[in-house]
Amino acid sequence: MANVGAVVSSIRNIMRQDRGISGDAQRLEQLGWMLFLKIIDDKDQELEILKDNYVSVVPEKFQWRTWASDPEGITGDELLEFIDSNAESNRGLFASLRNLTSITNSKRASIVKEVFDGSNNYMKSGYEMRKVINKLNEVDFNNSDDKHVFGDIYESILVELRDAGNKGEYYTPRAVTQLMTQMIDPKLKDRVLDPAAGTGGFLTAAIDHVRDHYVNTVDDEHILQNNITGWELKPVAYVLGLTNLILHEMDIPDYHYMDSLKREYNSIGKKDQVDVILANPPFGARIADGVETNFPATYRCKESADLFVILMLQLLKPNGRCAIVLPDGSITGDGIKSRIREKLLTDTNLHTIVRLPQSTFFPATVSTNLLFFEKGSKTKDIWYYEHTLPEGQKSYSKTKPIQFNELQPIIEWWNNRKENDVAWKVNVKDLQNWDLDIKNPNTQTVEIAYTTEETLTALKSSFEASRTIISELETLLK
Repeated sequence: MANVGAVVSSIRNIMRQDRGISGDAQRLEQLGWMLFLKIIDDKDQELEILKDNYVSVVPEKFQWRTWASDPEGITGDELLEFIDSNAESNRGLFASLRNLTSITNSKRASIVKEVFDGSNNYMKSGYEMRKVINKLNEVDFNNSDDKHVFGDIYESILVELRDAGNKGEYYTPRAVTQLMTQMIDPKLKDRVLDPAAGTGGFLTAAIDHVRDHYVNTVDDEHILQNNITGWELKPVAYVLGLTNLILHEMDIPDYHYMDSLKREYNSIGKKDQVDVILANPPFGARIADGVETNFPATYRCKESADLFVILMLQLLKPNGRCAIVLPDGSITGDGIKSRIREKLLTDTNLHTIVRLPQSTFFPATVSTNLLFFEKGSKTKDIWYYEHTLPEGQKSYSKTKPIQFNELQPIIEWWNNRKENDVAWKVNVKDLQNWDLDIKNPNTQTVEIAYTTEETLTALKSSFEASRTIISELETLLK
């Protein structure tokens, strides 16, 4: 088994030699479609063995095994021509896969078409591309000895996305997705949605949770296959998320390349509503022009996270359960923000808010909160839990990210709630302007009382020190 981290590192170094790739975003998009094509072919080969008469939707000429698996296969200009040709008589890989639905109408074909519609080949050297292909061939995605292979490659890519600058919105630490999923506890027959799905972290956590706890038969697995849905707007994250779901044995992922905020708000009816939403909507992301007019006038704003709250309330079934990540900026503030929170507290029972340290989503330093609520009854009391950094650690970082075992005290407290140094309860009637930014009342602040005489003495001492410094500066200037 190849060292996946080393493979990803080698690919990065090879791509840096190619003059066609400019920066992390292009490199990740390039890696995304290549990884997708290899993985879907690995899965096709597995399905050809397991299912009678199974035929891949990818034409044989463009299947990874045909043109990429031989380390001595096509390279140089011949390889670039194979990938990029637009000639009607000899369409290349991109032109052919973008037109797949004219060959077959299957859902799997639509997924492949969607991936290549939103991707590009940036590499200008067929020789460097062959080196990348050969590196990817060192990883066997069907190797049952290591079911976490993609977990490793996925984490490597997420770190790359995170460190590429403004791509931080894709990244939710695994410990956080795991906690939120475990506390919401999606069941077998629950329809699960992430409308800001990124690379699929919440959905794969839900798939693992349901399989571990509720799937016992082939029929159970079939139910699960039809109950997981994701929507994602960014092309790189979409391709990686789709690939992630395929590797989690979702045969035809219900995963869509779309802007959730453009979903016609008033058209969302009972048939569209879901039992569970797990999400980390983008904070402060620029929304498409005019998107806010899709929402009721009283809630229109330019903040993506706030609009996602309104969208999710509409998408939840009565008694539906939701866990979302929100920044401090969405749980406080007046005007439209206040009206959105009023709707949240009126339409749902917001029973728990977990407050996280600023550095949890490193390198972003924004204070974040995990909100857990159920639709259908008004909020009466809100429990707050303040997660604190491990003893002796000043912040989370690239080398010291949040770990799931640190969250064990929250899990132990969850079903037997009592107020303590990090947990407190607030009645909704005590909220001012529906403000949810409630600080921990149990935090100890040491107040030192001084007598009037001590205060005067301290002030005199301070003035004398100031006069001395001024005098010395005047001397120096002379």
